[in-house]
Amino acid sequence: MVKKLEINPKAKALIFDLDGTLADTMPVHFWAYKNILADFGIEFTPELFGTLAGVPAVGTIQKLNKLFGTHMDPEKIGHFKEDEYEKIMHKMKPVEPVVELMKKYHGKLPMAVGTGGYKRLAWKSLEILGLDNYFDILVSSEDVTHPKPHPETFLKCAELLGVEPEYCQVFEDGDLGIQAANAAGMMATLVTDFYEVTIGKEL
Repeated sequence: MVKKLEINPKAKALIFDLDGTLADTMPVHFWAYKNILADFGIEFTPELFGTLAGVPAVGTIQKLNKLFGTHMDPEKIGHFKEDEYEKIMHKMKPVEPVVELMKKYHGKLPMAVGTGGYKRLAWKSLEILGLDNYFDILVSSEDVTHPKPHPETFLKCAELLGVEPEYCQVFEDGDLGIQAANAAGMMATLVTDFYEVTIGKEL
């Protein structure tokens, strides 16, 4: 029996992470990193990728520099990675249980997207999946000073939704996002219990 994704009865607003939550973009991000990092002699594995869930591109490059003793320019290589991602992002798929729930409550509860990604690419992801018309509010890495696990992303969503944080339910796939939701005083739901993630297979 597969567990069903549910709304908390207390919830007055829903906030969704994007990558790995609404959009199954993790396989696409994995290949974008793998393709770029091969030039630096880094063997990028699904296991290594798993330890970096929720970390923005620049932060990921900084962490990889420490791990491998490389001297990649975080800003420059982070942008290379995003360019590579954009070339292959049309291959992404929706995370069906989360998208179903979002569509079910669309028009009944206010909703927002809170992502650690870049705004333009976030909207493009929603367009590819045909979900861009479901959201008016999207808070991206460019809209905050402190990324997840800091609660700023989700607190900004709550403010724009006009709903107190304690009545917001957050759907997330990463530990950093769950920490951010808890720090914001919100209800947090980990969506990875409801679908299978396959990283590393050819897209």
